[in-house]
Amino acid sequence: MFRELEDLYSLIDRTVGEIQRRYRKEVLCRKGCTDCCYAVFDVSLIEALYLRTCFDSLDRRQRRAALIRAKKAIKSWDQLIAAGADLSLARIRCPLLSDDGECICYAARPINCRTYGIPTMIGNKGHVCGLSGFVRGKKYITLNLAPLQERLYELSVKLKGEDLGTRRWPIAAVLLEEGL
Repeated sequence: MFRELEDLYSLIDRTVGEIQRRYRKEVLCRKGCTDCCYAVFDVSLIEALYLRTCFDSLDRRQRRAALIRAKKAIKSWDQLIAAGADLSLARIRCPLLSDDGECICYAARPINCRTYGIPTMIGNKGHVCGLSGFVRGKKYITLNLAPLQERLYELSVKLKGEDLGTRRWPIAAVLLEEGL
């Protein structure tokens, strides 16, 4: 069921790796940096189900701790949505971020997590991690996320049809199984 998603993730990981090699001084992502783990975004159905499968395989202690964090995160998410906040400026701790500063579902992390830290384009607007060494106004190779998001949409619809396939969920809702 997830083979095509894993192939897409593999392609993305290779692409991101190449950009990281090309811009060693600018890409400052390292183990222990958790800036991306506070970015606010939602995921496609296929990514949600993949994350859920990984989450379900964790030990009970890890799941319980993540669910406590998920309840706090979904509350913050709901408040941001109700206030009409700009989610690109908001910060919520990902419930998958352990107290040790590591992602407990790293292998199943979504595209947003995999591409954080390199120059990306969403809706013809460039984005980059504020902690990176990329210089504003200078041109860099930029990963356009639109085709990747389109592929996630296609895989989601193929898997569960239009009703569920077109929806998106915050990671906290995925862990709490809200709407899946």
